Amino acid sequence: MSGHSKWSTIKRKKGALDAKRSKIFSRIVKEIEISVKLGGSDPEANPALRLAIANAKGANMPKDNIQRAINKADKDPSDLQEATFEGYAPNGVAVFIECLTDNHLRTVGSIRSVFNKRGGNLGTHGSLGFLFDRKGVITVNGENIEDKEKFELEVIDAGAEDIEISDGIYYITTPMEEFGNVRKKVEDLGIDSENAELRRIPNDLKQLDTDSAVKVLKIIEEFEDDEDVQNVYHNLDITDEVVKAME
Repeated sequence: MSGHSKWSTIKRKKGALDAKRSKIFSRIVKEIEISVKLGGSDPEANPALRLAIANAKGANMPKDNIQRAINKADKDPSDLQEATFEGYAPNGVAVFIECLTDNHLRTVGSIRSVFNKRGGNLGTHGSLGFLFDRKGVITVNGENIEDKEKFELEVIDAGAEDIEISDGIYYITTPMEEFGNVRKKVEDLGIDSENAELRRIPNDLKQLDTDSAVKVLKIIEEFEDDEDVQNVYHNLDITDEVVKAME
């Protein structure tokens, strides 16, 4: 299993904690808000909002919370802006951070502070783009799939390039340009996805000893705990030993 999927598995287990669940909800609310501001509050006419709502349902967010986020974005004059940061954690691990913020200076300061305190360094915009490929990742609980062989063949025909299975969870990876087609195929099959989004997948993994890798993953978690951070990607090779050490 690739490193990014192992880290997703770890976060799924940790997601049972209320603090993690709150962070997930906060991230999804921001996705809903920016989708509404960019494309309106009608999910039928706004594909980005429709996807954000589907992800909210996949995370078991209550319907009232979803509607409140839509209503707030419709009335709130404040502007959320997308921002990305690139840099290196200790031992040369590449880190790519995606944020949604209403105060860019605050976010820059917070991200730079973590890099500086933890022995890393913040790079220039675009400096790590060559290390990551933009791909779609759709997460489906295998319990929702009646005919697994048919399901796999259908999504591959729709454009999926890889299917990984861990603890009964299907991680379907697609080229960026096929993401919409595969997501629609999953919906057409009557299967609810837990999450569907574009991610940055490392094309070259960095190998470290277990202790060093755990320290880097704790730094990753520190970034993720920032209220402005939506996603953190890295190219650390997460071995089975590292997974066990993080449980």
